Amino acid sequence: MSFYNFIANSIDGKFADLSIYRGKVLLIVNTASRCSYSRQFADLQKLYEKYRKQGLEILAFPCNQFNEKEPGNNSEVSAYCKSNFRLTFPLFEKVEVRGQNAHPLFKFLTEQAPFRGFDTQTANGQWMQNFLQEKYPDIYAGDGIKWNFTKFLIDRNGHVQARYETTTEPIDLEEVIESLL
Repeated sequence: MSFYNFIANSIDGKFADLSIYRGKVLLIVNTASRCSYSRQFADLQKLYEKYRKQGLEILAFPCNQFNEKEPGNNSEVSAYCKSNFRLTFPLFEKVEVRGQNAHPLFKFLTEQAPFRGFDTQTANGQWMQNFLQEKYPDIYAGDGIKWNFTKFLIDRNGHVQARYETTTEPIDLEEVIESLL
């Protein structure tokens, strides 16, 4: 099984066979437009604009599972993201990314790239680890998605190359993205 075996619906409800991204380098991100980490949209958009012509696609999957930071319906999410963040990369329907009702794609991604912890050498990484261990120990346990803006990097052959947690800024991925392009 590879990334290309999955399907999803675009934010406007159109069926999308993810095999259309065959041959591209992909950054898959679970997003939430009202989350404090939504500031990452700016760098995601910069990466998309800089590397799209070389074969990078960023696929955003809105999710409301973490502190209800994506409360709107799909059309509201789309309008909000386009007007507030000026996103031009593909948005998909809101999905669950962890638990029994997780979208099959995210079950696959977390199996391929298990949780390896936060970078506790950074203040943000230490804060996120403490926050989850204290407030949401059930979320911290296991390999599931921990919070909004978890990122998965997929190579041109559909293989999961790496998982980056919420606290990893998208711009910090530029070098590894370039190496895969």
